[in-house]
Amino acid sequence: MTLLTRTEAILADLIAFPTVSIDPNVEMMAYMATLLEDAGARVELFHDATGKKANLFGTIGPDCEGGIVLSGHSDVVPVTDQDWSTDPFALSERGDFLMGRGTCDMKGFIAATIAMAKPYAAHTLRRPIHFCFTHDEETGCVGAKSLVPELQKRGYKPSIAIIGEPTEMRIIEGHKGCCEYTTRFTGLEGHGSNPDRGVNAVAYAVKYATRLMELAEELKTRAPRDSRFDPAWTTVNIGRLHGGHAHNVIPGKAELEWEMRPVQYGDGEFLREMLESYIETDLLPAMRAVSPRADITTQIIGEVVGLEPMEVNMARTLIAALTGCETADVVPFNTEAGLFQQLGMSAVVCGPGSIAQAHKPDEYLARAQLADCLTMLDGLGQSCAE
Repeated sequence: MTLLTRTEAILADLIAFPTVSIDPNVEMMAYMATLLEDAGARVELFHDATGKKANLFGTIGPDCEGGIVLSGHSDVVPVTDQDWSTDPFALSERGDFLMGRGTCDMKGFIAATIAMAKPYAAHTLRRPIHFCFTHDEETGCVGAKSLVPELQKRGYKPSIAIIGEPTEMRIIEGHKGCCEYTTRFTGLEGHGSNPDRGVNAVAYAVKYATRLMELAEELKTRAPRDSRFDPAWTTVNIGRLHGGHAHNVIPGKAELEWEMRPVQYGDGEFLREMLESYIETDLLPAMRAVSPRADITTQIIGEVVGLEPMEVNMARTLIAALTGCETADVVPFNTEAGLFQQLGMSAVVCGPGSIAQAHKPDEYLARAQLADCLTMLDGLGQSCAE
């Protein structure tokens, strides 16, 4: 069995685990832990409070600092209301494309790293290779954020992290952060014939959203001169506004779901301070003049830091040498890479498949991309053994 055939077999098994973010992933994690342990890896599982979700961290090679982390998330997005031509949780082939939910985002990379475990163990490695697989990346990098402090407690100090999100094997050295929020408005219901006797939660949500969009325009003026992102500035998006029951009822509840993708740390602080000032000086006084119990609260759904491009980046240098890629790009989407960078590691995003196929029906991974990934990972193992 060739290494590519072995990888495809593992990928088929991984696709068969329907690890949608809202569902458990422990069976898939146990399967991967067994494969890694059989290859000689030292593996530890970190369960969440429910016991239904887990992160995995494994190591092949010496117990020392300066290792290389190969990281991927185990969860996938839902297939609900998507028009698939095949069973999304059964790997299928269409020419040279491998189809199934998670093939490119990002079980293909995970399968490749697991397939490389035995070849890595056959080397006498001078620096460790770590396997890091997380839960709930798609819903705010929940797993990675809980795993990072655990790694710190145990004294792990890798120097390089490679996050295998689908980049078509291009090197990504920077991306924006991603901050998701739900703002809830509590007003006072009443009959629509006398709106001044109620506090219209939807109306105040609209005022808040209007201010949010005004601030989004201001953020454009704060874009760094040398920003390589497209768009170059911190963006704001309103994803959902929900509230009300009928034409003639003053709505007492409303929810606004929105996100911010910062290009620099100061932009998030600026936006939050401006919104808080607007709430305290404009919205709440007007609402509470009618109903003292009126309120506005914001729930943090997820705040994930971006990956900051660095002038010196050992991960970029290593992957460039392994792939022959002479350039590094930045992207607007978010990954777990910034969390590893915060731990002091050099980090890049580089993996098989295209983000254009991610989250879509008939998601696929080109077999040639998987082969290129294996070539890179094989070179990585040899570089750690030299």
